[in-house]
Amino acid sequence: MSEDAAPGRKSIGARRNPESADAIIEAAEAVLREAGYSGFSIEAVARRARAGKPTIYRWWPSKAALLIEVYQRQKRVETPDTGNIEDDLVGFLGNLFAHWRDTPSGNVFRSLVAEAQSDAAAAAALADYSKARRGHTGRIVERGKTRGEVAADVDAEIVADLIASYAWRHLLTNRLDENQATIRTAVRYVVRGITQAS
Repeated sequence: MSEDAAPGRKSIGARRNPESADAIIEAAEAVLREAGYSGFSIEAVARRARAGKPTIYRWWPSKAALLIEVYQRQKRVETPDTGNIEDDLVGFLGNLFAHWRDTPSGNVFRSLVAEAQSDAAAAAALADYSKARRGHTGRIVERGKTRGEVAADVDAEIVADLIASYAWRHLLTNRLDENQATIRTAVRYVVRGITQAS
């Protein structure tokens, strides 16, 4: 039997076999839980999932790509829809900080960002993930446009980048216990601007 196929599962080429993909992701979660980020390897995942490394690399081109999928699978961050852009962004950031602080996901994502500084594959995986997340956060801004709170010419993705840079700085400096008042002040600067009204 090929090492790509465990009993009861068969490889179906470049198209993902959902059963095999789930087994690989579950194995990756288990390796990450037991060995941590520094002990995580595709070899360990392949052994645990009883899958071949070529299969894993066919579906995830790098260790970082697999880790980002594990991170996304574990991520449970509510995006509020309160009817107010400021409250939505404050709620989103508060929920994100709590998720990063209270689950292993914060350490995983922090390590991915660090690895992306010196590893091209990690940088590419993180860029792809960030693009999708920019669109997700941008939808909060687009809802504000629909309600007439946000000017029509505002670029939602730039606003999303500003919010993400605030969040990532707090993650990378391990300051995820920021109080809501401080988060609200930062969001207010983004939403209302910092220039004096004329």
